[in-house]
Amino acid sequence: MTRDGRRRSLLRRHRDFRLLWCGETAGKFGASVTGVAMPLIAVSELHASTFQIGLLSAASWAPWLVMGLPAGVWVDRLPRRTVMLVAAAVSLVLFTAVPAAAWAGQLSTGLLLAVALLTGTAAVFFQTAYTAYLPDLLSPADQPEGNAKLHGSASAAQIVGLGSGGLLAQLAGAANGMLANAATFLVSLLCLGRIRHRETRTGDNGRGADRALRREIGEGLRLVARDRWLRTLTLYGATCNLALMGYQSILVAFLVREVGLAPGTVGGLVAAAGSGGVLGAFAARRVAARVGTARAMILFELGLPALALLIPLTGTGAGVLCYAVGGFGVSAGVVAGNVIKSGFQQHYCPPELLGRITASAAVLNYGTIPVGALLAGVLGTAVGLRPAMWITTAGVPLAALVLLLSPVGRVRDLPTTRRPADPAAAPAPAPGTTAATA
Repeated sequence: MTRDGRRRSLLRRHRDFRLLWCGETAGKFGASVTGVAMPLIAVSELHASTFQIGLLSAASWAPWLVMGLPAGVWVDRLPRRTVMLVAAAVSLVLFTAVPAAAWAGQLSTGLLLAVALLTGTAAVFFQTAYTAYLPDLLSPADQPEGNAKLHGSASAAQIVGLGSGGLLAQLAGAANGMLANAATFLVSLLCLGRIRHRETRTGDNGRGADRALRREIGEGLRLVARDRWLRTLTLYGATCNLALMGYQSILVAFLVREVGLAPGTVGGLVAAAGSGGVLGAFAARRVAARVGTARAMILFELGLPALALLIPLTGTGAGVLCYAVGGFGVSAGVVAGNVIKSGFQQHYCPPELLGRITASAAVLNYGTIPVGALLAGVLGTAVGLRPAMWITTAGVPLAALVLLLSPVGRVRDLPTTRRPADPAAAPAPAPGTTAATA
């Protein structure tokens, strides 16, 4: 506690959270470098087509469709910190392979696709384990601050990473920029390895080894499908991600080929737009406390992302501000919504099923990402990059109509009490109400 009675920041008083924060922030930085470097490798060094660039983005997310559901079950059975360590180690090796292949003259689109698929698989396990691990590491009172700090630092790391990715590609070559990503996973590995906290395993985890994998997967899917809050947020995430990845997968090609920007400028511009995520993470809890968590989600997911419609207007000179402002609004809205959603899930979902619920929702959320990337690649090839950007960016604010027309749009706050582990154990709240209000 400080002298005026306020609690000190988690980063100052909680060693293990500080290590998790450092490791996650480093990983997000590296992932952001990859988000710019991989498409730039395809565009500038391999001269890939628009469809191939879309396919590359799709490959990074396709593992959610195949591995997402079983990953949730395995994460509930295994020590989650161990899962994160293995995933980080695998990513370190794979990302190092890209510059090594370039030095040997063996770099190809096929290799990039393979790396994207395998690192995407590692990310499935890491993200699922990380989401389920945080509530065990932090007390319920600390979880809102922890979510805000992790999302805020992730956004800041993405800003620096995106800018660095473009700059590194311009100075040292896009393939060599992947070394920065590999180094960040080494940092993540070291930080996670020093965490002292050991998880509290629940009775359900103990039974998991002798239960059928299919039965446990079905349990997670039923929980998401039968609960109107989880179902609504999952449906919105799937719809939004379809549009988000649609424009993001062809963004580098659009800025380089259609607008005519240099790789370094692309990185700086994408980083400037991504800075909205820091503002979103900072504002999420404050706005939610003032207007309610459900109303704040509508504001962040519908109001700010409407600026996405400026992105297709991007041009040279002052025209680049159209992307900067549009991307800033989308980033701020999406990150703020993620902070609110993370807090809701951690309070609402049974801890022993959190891995399965997270994975079930993520499969549906992230499963549309490769579809969006492929559709954008097809659209970009068929009608051109700028018309494809108009179509995909329009879908971002339209996706929020799922929230507006759902129970979320009729209440002030999302539920704040934990739902029963058995979907039939208790009736759902009456339409238009919440279990508790903040």
